[in-house]
Amino acid sequence: MKHIGSNVRSLRKSMTDAEQHLWYHLRAKGLKGYKFRRQHLIYPYIVDFVCLSKKLIVECDGSQHLEQENYDEKRTHFLEAQGYKVIRFWNDMILQETTLVLEVIYDALEEPSQPSSLPSI
Repeated sequence: MKHIGSNVRSLRKSMTDAEQHLWYHLRAKGLKGYKFRRQHLIYPYIVDFVCLSKKLIVECDGSQHLEQENYDEKRTHFLEAQGYKVIRFWNDMILQETTLVLEVIYDALEEPSQPSSLPSI
């Protein structure tokens, strides 16, 4: 686990331009008061950004993701099985259409939670 912690710290220090740009808008409850964490460990994966209270993960994808679609799909299925919603944006969209990206994230945060299935009595 110590190795993973050092990976998290390393990723925080070497964020892409798109990640830095998006973090500027998400940090310090900058998006309508929602708290986000960056480069957060949801074992065994490190996600780019997560709002834990809403179980929303935001991923920033660069060109390397074109070559790892199967890995990303497996990762997304795992995270969704843990109750998270995962949304992805291409880096160039984050940098060029920031307002739209923030609107999509905000809309996802505001979606009503799915009611849990209660056993019938």
